[in-house]
Parts: sequence; C-alpha cells; structure tokens
Amino acid sequence: MAGLGEVLFCHATPRNDVDVFTLTSPSDARLSEMFGGVDSPLVVCGHTHRQFERVLGDVRIVNAGSVGMALEGPDARWLLLDRSVELRCTPYDVGAAAARIRETHYPRTEEFIGGPWMRG
Repeated sequence: MAGLGEVLFCHATPRNDVDVFTLTSPSDARLSEMFGGVDSPLVVCGHTHRQFERVLGDVRIVNAGSVGMALEGPDARWLLLDRSVELRCTPYDVGAAAARIRETHYPRTEEFIGGPWMRG
C-alpha cells in the first residue's frame, strides 16, 4: 500500500480467525506464536470489536474496531489507511439506527439494540 508498505489483513490473527488478544493481553510470547512468520510491517485485524494499536517486535498490529458493534460505545470505530494509519471514531444517531433495525425482520432485534454498542 502506497506510503505504508506491505499490509497483511486478517480477521483475528494471521494464524486463525478465532484467536483473541487485546491491547492489554500480557504475554508477548503468546502473541509471538499468533504472529509468528509474519514479514509484513503492518497487520490489520478485527474480531474483538475493540480498536487499538500494539507493536510486537518489528510488526505494528492495528485493530480497526467495529462500525456497527463497537464495544467502546455507540460510535463507529474504523481505520483510515493512506500514507499513515489513523484510528477513527465517527458518532452517529443511535436512536435512528435502532429505529431502522426495528423495521427489519432481524430475529434478535431487541437483543441487538440492547447491546453495549448501542449505549453511550
């Protein structure tokens, strides 16, 4: 990617789609297992719905967060990749979003609307 070099995108970790780690995960040794063999200077992941940045050796790991289910609150968390990496947060009208969800046939509407991603 222009300005950033090679970027590896994955859901959870390069190892699999279910590994869980966060900014506060204590073990660099455990993370080294998850990211072993990565030669890209930047890894963009998700899975935890929490936006953060962490460095492991020569690898910069960035979690993009979540637009519709951010666990930090109701704002959309996302990542802008250009010549740099920018963690972004965009507020939106949660009441309007809840109303639109209620208009769908989603079977767990009230459970979804009651989640932490819809509360401030």
